[in-house]
This record gives sequence, structure tokens and C-alpha cells, in this order.
Amino acid sequence: MASIAARTSVPAIKVTRSLVQPKQVSLARPVSRALTSRPARVASRQLSTTVYASREVVSSDNAPAALGPYSQAIKANGTVYVSGCLGLIPETMKFVDDTIEGQTEQCMKNMGAVLEAAGCTHADVVKTTVLLADIGDFANANAIYAKYFPESPPARSCFAVKTLPLNALIEIEAIAVPK
Repeated sequence: MASIAARTSVPAIKVTRSLVQPKQVSLARPVSRALTSRPARVASRQLSTTVYASREVVSSDNAPAALGPYSQAIKANGTVYVSGCLGLIPETMKFVDDTIEGQTEQCMKNMGAVLEAAGCTHADVVKTTVLLADIGDFANANAIYAKYFPESPPARSCFAVKTLPLNALIEIEAIAVPK
């Protein structure tokens, strides 16, 4: 196993779990004493497993660059974690327009570009978190969002927040697991 880690230069993480498996231990005493009411000793074993973790930064020129010290997405052990996407046009870094519909549409396109760079599609998304500047925009944002998840939509949380970066109207982050 060590040679695999060395070849792929993937860090090894040691995970140790204690598995208590009751096992009667011989007390090497005469039978008459072993049958007394004293409890038997229990032996426990530790099981050690080495897990090889992979972590890869994912980025796309077809999505806006990160606004701070974070990645557009991280692919870790096959799961893709997409940072919050805004309705910015990648080339200009300006909002597509000032409507919730326009920003939601562009937000989903930007997410799609990052997912594609990670080898995924919207169909691979298992969880999203939607942040709205105004909860009153929920229905309009939901109508656009639903177009991208027509079957088996992912689990989702939605919150109204005080202010989003650049005074955006919506921000959506996602977790995807490629099929």
C-alpha cells in the first residue's frame, strides 16, 4: 500500500477505530474457581485502516474567478464541492442584470461550467445551498433553479441573508457526486 501512495503522491491518512469484540479469556484457574460469579475478562482489538485521500482544485475560465482566497471548487475523494456562484458574467465580472431571474440563470450557468471542469453535470448535484438577498424572490429564483434539476432534484437549503458579495441578489453553492 505504501508504494501506491508514493507513486500517486497522495497523502495517507491513518484512521484508527476501536472495535470491541468480547472474547472470553482463559484465566488458567481450576474449573471450580472459573465458574464463580466473578465476571470474565474481555479483550479488545484495534483495527487500523489506511485511507488514501485525494484533493484537487477545480477551476474553469467559463465561470467568474474567485473573489477572494478560495477555489471555484474542490474535488476530494470523488466528491465535488462548488463554492458559492453569483450571477456574474465571467468575461466582465459584472452582473448579467439587476433581476433575480437573470442572476439566477447566470448563477446556474456558472455552476454548470465549474461542474463541467470537475467532470460533472447538474444531474450529479446532491445538495445545494441557496442564499437570497430577499426571501420575497424565492418563487422567481425557484422557477429558474427548477429548470436545471428537472428530475430528482438535489437536497437544498435556502436562506435569506442580509448582504451577499458585491450586493448580489442570489448565491448558490453545491455538492456533486459524479455517477
